[in-house]
Amino acid sequence: MIVLATAAPAAAHTGTGLAGGFGSGFVHPLSGFDHLLAMVSVGLWGAFLGRPLIAALPVIFPTVMAVGGVLGIIGVPLPPVEIGIAMSVLVLGAMIAGQVRAPVWLASLIVAVFAIFHGYAHGQELPSAADPVGYSAGFVLATGMLHVVGIGIGVITDRPGGAAIVRGLGGLVAVAGLWFLWAAVR
Repeated sequence: MIVLATAAPAAAHTGTGLAGGFGSGFVHPLSGFDHLLAMVSVGLWGAFLGRPLIAALPVIFPTVMAVGGVLGIIGVPLPPVEIGIAMSVLVLGAMIAGQVRAPVWLASLIVAVFAIFHGYAHGQELPSAADPVGYSAGFVLATGMLHVVGIGIGVITDRPGGAAIVRGLGGLVAVAGLWFLWAAVR
């Protein structure tokens, strides 16, 4: 009787809700500093560029990221993914720091190319997830939220000194991108 009272319930699906579930997918972009910086930077650069990119870039990134995820799942060869992810942080940070006003097509292309690398990295991990659909939903939701955070930060550019703060943040992101790149190539 004591054994029954102190027994733990059986956990037949040990990975559900943990490795690969919604919560795991949601937390991943928040816990990977390279991904976090890239996601916030997409929103921040979109806010700096204004309409239509303030809305378009945060839609393009997760959409193309899903395509990259499929490429990762099926194993299509790409250049080194970690270098692509590091370059995303470096380039997006540099675009913000340099106040680069890219045309719509170029900004969209830059974000889309980097989204492929981010999606590919997660697509390679997805088949082993306990709940791939939940993981994907959590990941996309957190990604969108990080884009919104970037947009929220970017709106301060219209305030006195705001543009300098945003450029400084972009510079810090670019420096982090250099560090990620160095770590990826060594």
